[in-house]
Amino acid sequence: MIADASQMPEFTPRQNEVLEQALRLLVEGGDRALTTSGLARAANCSKESLYKWFGDRDGLLAAMIAHQASKVRTLERSKERLTAENLREHLETFARDLIEVLSGDISLALNRLAIGQSSRDGSKLGKLLVEHGRRQIDRRAVALMDTAKRAGLLRFDDADAAYHTLYGLAVSDLHVRMLLGEPGLKDTARQAERAVSAFLALYGVRQESGEALRLSSGR
Repeated sequence: MIADASQMPEFTPRQNEVLEQALRLLVEGGDRALTTSGLARAANCSKESLYKWFGDRDGLLAAMIAHQASKVRTLERSKERLTAENLREHLETFARDLIEVLSGDISLALNRLAIGQSSRDGSKLGKLLVEHGRRQIDRRAVALMDTAKRAGLLRFDDADAAYHTLYGLAVSDLHVRMLLGEPGLKDTARQAERAVSAFLALYGVRQESGEALRLSSGR
């Protein structure tokens, strides 16, 4: 069992709809388009509801970032027993989601906005991106690594270091290049498969059962 469910944001379906509208406004119109009045109109809700759900502007931005980060899946079926086969499946899902989220218009817009605001006094967007975006993803991924180690499927001394190896294999410098205007990958699934195969070659535990052998050999 994995113990990272508490790290997932707890939003209702209606709140998720509002957050999607907020992200759309940000991508289409930039920072100035993301106002309480504008979001209330776009999402067909009251400003009072926005304040109740998310608090101030920083709270809304934190919720938007957490909602976006939740699109990167790790091990969501908490009672599932990890096997060599489904570990590969979960790792490939994670790597593919990570690439797709980081290379999507929303994440690129958030990161460009944070970079543009980094020299402003009092700007919190960069810190919010780290705490509610990157670290949320990191915590859940490291929890998956620890669960796989306890199941005898991975071998490492430091789960954080193992995770960052997978992150580097999957993302490389793609995110930086895209922030600078280069096009993204055409085949994210293939990139994810290659990254996971390389990761499992480094950290996978090779056992005698046919199932476990798939850790290193793939499909």
